[in-house]
Amino acid sequence: MSNNRSKLSICAFGFAFGITWAIGLLIMGWLAALWGWGVALVSVIGSVYLGYTATFWGAVVGAIWGFVDLFIGGAILAAIYNACTCRKGSSSGSV
Repeated sequence: MSNNRSKLSICAFGFAFGITWAIGLLIMGWLAALWGWGVALVSVIGSVYLGYTATFWGAVVGAIWGFVDLFIGGAILAAIYNACTCRKGSSSGSV
C-alpha cells in the first residue's frame, strides 16, 4: 500500500473557502435588500461583520469581511490537514 499523500495548497484552499463565502454573503445581502428575504440572518451575521447590512454597499462590505475571515480559516484548516496527514516516515500500520 502506498503511503504517498498529497498536500493541500494552503493559499488555494483559503481562496476557495473565502470566495465561496463572500459570494454567498453578497447574494444574501442583495436578496435581503431587494426583496426582504433573509433580513434577520443578514442582521445576525452583521453583528459579527461590521458594516454588513441589507443594502447594496453593506453586502459588498460583508463580502469583503467574509472573504478575509474564511480565507484565513481555510488556510488554517489546510495547514492542520497537511500537518496531520503528510508526515514523512509515518507508518500505515500494514502487516
